[in-house]
Amino acid sequence: MRLTAEESAMLAGEFGEPRRWAIAHQIAVGEFFDAADFVRVSQAHLMADTESLGEAGVGFLEGLAAAPEPERRVWVPAITDPRGIDFAVYRRLGQSAAMAALEMRAILALRAFGVLMTDTCINYQTIMAPLRGEHVAWGDTGAVIYANSVLGARSNFEGGPSALAAALTGRTPRYGYHLGEWGALGSIVGEACGSYWQVPTIEGLTVVPGSDPLKHFGAALASFGSVALFHMPGITAEEAVFAGLPPDPIPIGPADIAAFLARYAAPGDKLDVVVFAAPQLSLLEIAAVADTLDGRQVHPDTTVIVATSQEIKHASDRMGLTARIEGAGAVVTQGICFYQSYAREMAEANGWTRLMTNSAKLVNILGGYGYRPSLASLERCIHSAVAGRVL
Repeated sequence: MRLTAEESAMLAGEFGEPRRWAIAHQIAVGEFFDAADFVRVSQAHLMADTESLGEAGVGFLEGLAAAPEPERRVWVPAITDPRGIDFAVYRRLGQSAAMAALEMRAILALRAFGVLMTDTCINYQTIMAPLRGEHVAWGDTGAVIYANSVLGARSNFEGGPSALAAALTGRTPRYGYHLGEWGALGSIVGEACGSYWQVPTIEGLTVVPGSDPLKHFGAALASFGSVALFHMPGITAEEAVFAGLPPDPIPIGPADIAAFLARYAAPGDKLDVVVFAAPQLSLLEIAAVADTLDGRQVHPDTTVIVATSQEIKHASDRMGLTARIEGAGAVVTQGICFYQSYAREMAEANGWTRLMTNSAKLVNILGGYGYRPSLASLERCIHSAVAGRVL
């Protein structure tokens, strides 16, 4: 890789050992992706949950944090991904004191670097990221996905009432999220691409998705396809540019969405845990959970976990949403995401097997942790939690 004078000095150790290690690591990443040089970024997002780090990883961070302050401090604003422990509720979830102690060690090390502990699901790059394909042009190895009418009247989020929720409650949900369908679409597109180098273009949507549908779509796209970027003409800001002729389109319709959801259906199964996470919930999603739970109680054999950021949790507390949700028997957590929170150990401690969620990303991940996941709308998840079985 071509290095600037500053980058060469960093690699030579002139800015301290932590930065020498950091740029050496980034060079290794760049060489793997055949990057010619680096592109500078304005902020960074750090994923370092303790389940992945383990004792060795946390010890490594502590070693870097022991360097002199000028050498270890981050050069651009840096924030953190969700953590593994919410210290207010970890015992209730079956997590151990040893897990909490390791988490605190990691937090102290990250604070020593000057990292802002936001604990949120936001994706940024490091200060100097290898100049890979997605930094150069949209769609240079793109795939065109035609999603014809796939989320039109069927999508509760865009105003269509949920037939299931209406049948079970006799009323139309106030918010009517069916983010599981957007996650299903992202999953299907991801499987169709199946490559980090693909930048899919999604055309033919009959609605304009808001931020919550887009985050579920993007999370599932990355999880099922390792796809870093996508483009929706007229919705996302960038223009899609193809190096040559666009590839043949891949049509996706309502039957494809239904078939994907059917892969994770388990009607009648005893329900152990319902998780709303991956990504963390917005304030509107928190309100939807509170509204759907109003006047009802979670089944005593089912646990409901609602994961959100610290800022949204504070707003939820102030607005009385947390009290309404927890009054119905659910648990509201802050700063964590379920699959980064010792999910396997929680399953073993609590005897959980059947899990239900509206996150397609989560169902893709949790099979590897020993869960049997089901994917459905937010409303259906909550109705099932109250019933104690998958509806």
